[in-house]
Amino acid sequence: MKNTLKRKEDFDLVFKQGKKLVSRSVVMLYTKSQEKKVGFCVSKKHGKAVARNKIKRLLRAAWQEYSCQVGNFYIVFLPKVYQEYKLETFKADIKYLLLKEKLISE
Repeated sequence: MKNTLKRKEDFDLVFKQGKKLVSRSVVMLYTKSQEKKVGFCVSKKHGKAVARNKIKRLLRAAWQEYSCQVGNFYIVFLPKVYQEYKLETFKADIKYLLLKEKLISE
């Protein structure tokens, strides 16, 4: 996946200066930048590595639908702890957050 946040400095910038939005299953932090990059943070609270990687795959798949519509931002997604993670839930919540902040148009 191209345009991903990888450097610690980039994540620190978003966590320090970014605006935070919360939905049912996802927390989104974003800040304006020169290019569009996205990152996914899944903590060890979500389980072992297999479970965390599955959550990241679902988040990436949900993000793909809206990635071409968003401008130049650094965006970080953090999932909330749930019993079951579903692609449809992530898609709906990501769309809700992007529309709420007018990062995409309907």
